[in-house]
Amino acid sequence: MTEFPYADLIVTGGKIYTSDPTREWAEAFAIADGRIIAVGTAHEVQALAGRHTEILELDGELVLPGFSDGHSHLGLGGGQAAWDLPILPTDSKEAIFEKVRTWGAKLGADQWITGGIVGATIMDEVGNTADLAELDAAAGGRPVLLRDDSMHNRWVNSRALELMGVGPQTPDPEGGTYVRDESGTLTGVLQELASAVAEAAADEAVADPEARNKVSLQTALRTLNSYGITSVQDAATMAYSWKALKALEGEDKVTAWVVGSMPARDFIEAGVVGEELFDIADAHRSTHVRPDFVKFVLDGIPMTRTSAMLRPYICHHGHDDSDFVGSPLWNLDDLVETLELCYRRGYGGKLHATGDAAVRLALDAVAEVRRRHGFGPIFQIAHVEFIAPEDIGRFAELQVVADASPYIWYPSVIQNSVAKQIPEDTVNSSWPTKDLIEAGAILAAGSDWPCALPTPDPWVGLETLVTRRHPDPSIEGVLNETQRISVADAIAAFTRNPAAAMGLADTTGMIRPGLSADFIVVDQDLFAIAPGEIHRTQVKQTFFEGRKVYDHATLAPDDAEANSLVLK
Repeated sequence: MTEFPYADLIVTGGKIYTSDPTREWAEAFAIADGRIIAVGTAHEVQALAGRHTEILELDGELVLPGFSDGHSHLGLGGGQAAWDLPILPTDSKEAIFEKVRTWGAKLGADQWITGGIVGATIMDEVGNTADLAELDAAAGGRPVLLRDDSMHNRWVNSRALELMGVGPQTPDPEGGTYVRDESGTLTGVLQELASAVAEAAADEAVADPEARNKVSLQTALRTLNSYGITSVQDAATMAYSWKALKALEGEDKVTAWVVGSMPARDFIEAGVVGEELFDIADAHRSTHVRPDFVKFVLDGIPMTRTSAMLRPYICHHGHDDSDFVGSPLWNLDDLVETLELCYRRGYGGKLHATGDAAVRLALDAVAEVRRRHGFGPIFQIAHVEFIAPEDIGRFAELQVVADASPYIWYPSVIQNSVAKQIPEDTVNSSWPTKDLIEAGAILAAGSDWPCALPTPDPWVGLETLVTRRHPDPSIEGVLNETQRISVADAIAAFTRNPAAAMGLADTTGMIRPGLSADFIVVDQDLFAIAPGEIHRTQVKQTFFEGRKVYDHATLAPDDAEANSLVLK
């Protein structure tokens, strides 16, 4: 072995899976100054022990690289965990009304009730004035803002509409909809950019937004660490997040690598976007916080028929929409022109595209800028639920990352809502993860937290990549089982692949000399257990740059319970 200084920490005695294709397994590794300095046999690594070296002697536990979450919403997720009324996507309307009533009883007469996540199947039902009246009654006169499990839509009550300045004659905002019933009466359901109007109204009521945002972002980082996540790409990073993260960095409280994505156009969160936001982000760059991507939203979501599809949506009785396929939010020329700025400013691009027509538009635009300028910026297409077979090979050809959110198909109720709008054969061929891998594409997993599930638990997503089934065996069904992947490929999708996808290939994602000492110790061997047991995995310890940032053993019982899904 090459000569090294003495190690600060040596990890040995466990089963060390490095996620490094050049050496997948090791007996031990050594750390100095926050970096991995050696990986090898116990004998080799032990030679680096000095008088002050700490030894982490494990009892056969599995050690993995710190996980990378390639798609998360830190401000929304952390804010929900820190401040909001918790709603499960499986909650009924009646359960939601009762939760609103109980939560509101603890608040002042005019305080906002904010919460989530409301399941897509509930959002399918509540576009009517009867449910609006029920929500009004439950709130006791307080304004209510509830976020759905896609984060694209909101459910608000009459008081909230009043504070938003939205009345019977208010036109829909560009890119959004104030949903009305057949008589034209507002129902309290908001779609897409109408949600930003509600968020802005609720933000106005926050007395000290900077302090609140700082708590929200710190809560997000702590939550990620508790699930073994040590690097994350924030999928839409607004100005408040940059300011809060910079403040936390100054206090040495940023405990993950954070790569931000700045929306190019108006987003469902209120705030500046485009060049103004890019300048703010660049001014807040720090060691661990990197404004390296632009976010492009090419379409909406299939549940509200706002995804851009190649084939028509299901035609519903009474509506002349047999040829309706949805429309992208960008045309090719505008998208190409805006992708050009990624080359000019040195950014990557994260392109939200839930429909197969939107995916094709994204690939066409990337193909054009690659033709003009060659390979350079990293481009990711987020969600990749529906991809035309002839477009799968283009991901590798154009060096485009497939950013997948396996949490969305199970155990989320989102798929039940999708199936009401998208033809069955299209749904049954969705999420072609194995085909993408076999075609040479990088598959990078992300939680999309707080969408789909109330936590960024990677073990649920990892399991469903392998099984394509609901983690609860009592719930039957399998989704496109030909696309099952191996445990090793699924681990890669949560470690080295998203790290590379967010530009951190030389920083984290593997247990390899020279990389940051980011690793986790878990309570079961993913390679030895049945795939249907993966979701039960608990993180025992999380290390970031060689220092422990999470220890399950120090949790209070209530904290430990909160850190597990009901599924477990």
